[in-house]
Amino acid sequence: MADLITVSGDVGSIAGALLGPEARPRRALLLDKSPEVNWRLGWHQDRTISVQRRIDVPGFTAWSVKSGQLHVQPPQEITQRMITLRIHLDRVDQDNAPLRVLAGSHRLGRLTNEQVEKAATDLAEVVCLAEAGDVWAYNTAIVHASGEQQSGGRRRVLQLDYSADELPGGLEWAVGEDYLYD
Repeated sequence: MADLITVSGDVGSIAGALLGPEARPRRALLLDKSPEVNWRLGWHQDRTISVQRRIDVPGFTAWSVKSGQLHVQPPQEITQRMITLRIHLDRVDQDNAPLRVLAGSHRLGRLTNEQVEKAATDLAEVVCLAEAGDVWAYNTAIVHASGEQQSGGRRRVLQLDYSADELPGGLEWAVGEDYLYD
């Protein structure tokens, strides 16, 4: 897997082209929608990152634990410089819960819930259809949503968040390079 997601790999090279040679995968999520496990997400921005331990650093707020992993909301500048890659393991058509994004919303900064709702009425929605094996790249700060899977099949996506930033004040990304590249 490391050969695939590092900046010299087939997928990681996309992040490297967008962020530079210092880009590193910082989080991986497997999203698997099926008739048995199905959900929808309304319009939102991804605002948190995973870190190894809590260190109070100015600008890092809203500490939480999700699925046993420590998360924090970094300054918007960090999220703004991140790229998310979505590797589609299944075909995604209109009935298979495609990602929906608000074009240009990543340029608006961190939005309140009310501002997200306004953006959803003001900005063009783009529906991101894909074939199995396609990779979508987008700015992590973009406002996005997805509906429930309607096709009766599966919609599996491996989502990888990349950043070239090191964190300040002794904070460390939750997934270290030794773990990813061993």
